[in-house]
Amino acid sequence: MQTGENAPTPQRIGVPREIFSGEKRVATVPDAVTKLVKLGFAVVVEQGAGELADLSDGAYIEAGATIAPSAAALWSGSDIVFKVRAPTPDEVALMHEGQTLIGFLWPAQNPDLMQQLAAKKVTALSIDALPRTLSRAQKMDALTSMAGVSGYRAVVEAANAFGRFFNGQITAAGKVPPAKVFIAGAGVAGLAAIGAAASLGAIVRANDTRAEVADQVVSLGGEFVKVDYEEEGSGGGGYAKVMSEGFQAAQREMYAQQAREVDIIITTALIPGKPAPKLITAEMVMSMKPGSVIVDMAAEQGGNCELTEPGKAVVKHGVTIVGYTDLASRMARQSSTLYGTNLFRLTEELCKTKDGVINVNMQDDAIRGLTVIKDGEITWPAPPLVVAPKPAPKPTAAVAEKKSGHGHGSSGPMPVKTLALVFGLGALAFWAIGAYAPAAFLGHFTVFVLACFIGNMVVWNVTPALHTPLMSVTNAISSIIVIGALVQILPPEAGTNGRSDQLIQWLAFAGIVLTAINMFGGFAVTHRMLAMFRK
Repeated sequence: MQTGENAPTPQRIGVPREIFSGEKRVATVPDAVTKLVKLGFAVVVEQGAGELADLSDGAYIEAGATIAPSAAALWSGSDIVFKVRAPTPDEVALMHEGQTLIGFLWPAQNPDLMQQLAAKKVTALSIDALPRTLSRAQKMDALTSMAGVSGYRAVVEAANAFGRFFNGQITAAGKVPPAKVFIAGAGVAGLAAIGAAASLGAIVRANDTRAEVADQVVSLGGEFVKVDYEEEGSGGGGYAKVMSEGFQAAQREMYAQQAREVDIIITTALIPGKPAPKLITAEMVMSMKPGSVIVDMAAEQGGNCELTEPGKAVVKHGVTIVGYTDLASRMARQSSTLYGTNLFRLTEELCKTKDGVINVNMQDDAIRGLTVIKDGEITWPAPPLVVAPKPAPKPTAAVAEKKSGHGHGSSGPMPVKTLALVFGLGALAFWAIGAYAPAAFLGHFTVFVLACFIGNMVVWNVTPALHTPLMSVTNAISSIIVIGALVQILPPEAGTNGRSDQLIQWLAFAGIVLTAINMFGGFAVTHRMLAMFRK
């Protein structure tokens, strides 16, 4: 924090208690408070703000925050306010000019709130408006954080309402089949649900209009169920788009089949700014087995199931339909920790000088996307992100000719004259050896020549890029020397040149032992290396 006459006065961050019915989360946690204080801010937390998330006032005080006795005192004395839910009209009335509000505001769904905030001449940053396609914005992406928690909690709620094990078991009383779970939508929430259900041992199937998520589904232990209709479903900002009527008809047919087969359905389909699409009809619910469960994660936006009642868990046609709208809040401490971290990362971007004063830089793409109101002026929606043009492809550089000479790998073909000369000299050398060398030498020389040829073909002539995976195999093949040792260890004739036959036998035995280690060890290492590439 700066000091001196011209040093800016550190701003105060206020964290009020959430007053939305059933909301247990809090906008920051003690660990995040410590980091905010290090950035130069003063942090004030309303008394009891973290109580429902199992975070005591004492923990906030220990982290460096002060406690405000009431909401009015907190709102009036704060320069910046962190919230989870959008403020109510009563909370907006407590705001003052020049104040900055950060939280889930949903500007498209709350036009009246936008007008109220603009009338107060405040600056508002809506965390749900973050441009999610920016890679550097991922650390601030609270939507992803909350969706991950909600997806996990949806599986917990399904397990609670389901009357059997998720995993298959074999007991003294008989065999218990695993539960079958179908997840509609494989976004962040859907993928979290897939991972949680698969880890519990269920057979998991999933579908999404975006074909590119199929690999992600499989990597988490699920099976991707494809709709028998070709159409690209990727929308902007990581969401799916509204599909054609033909695709929707094929999709409904697939959903109807899954409803008859599975025990649990978890739906996650949402399209920004629009009511949740109806994926599960009443007829599909009636076709499900008694005791089945549907968890509708889109209940707050109307639900993906026709029979969902937002905020409630009901039983209809023998199927439990869970329509809770507070799944993230049901894991309040975890959600608050992740959300608090996201807001801290945002604060780092707003206060790069670390002097306790934020700068809402409208030239920054991420900050511009978040800022829905600037000093009383509505700035939402943000202009589309400018995508940098792709650089023109560089002309392909001429490939340098490989130098012939010592080195692994194949080189260019040998000129005909050179090749004829090499063969001529080689033939002359072999004729001289055959004509004048002793008969005993010729046998050993023949083995030597063949060994050189094999070594050149299977070791020296291998492309360098292949030597890492093939090195252990080439080591094993090079152990052909064991053949010579086996020949020498046979009952020999009388020693020659004063050499002891027994010495030769011991040397041959040692050669066999060492080459056996090289041979079998090489194949064992190769097997382990190949196993690394198998699932």
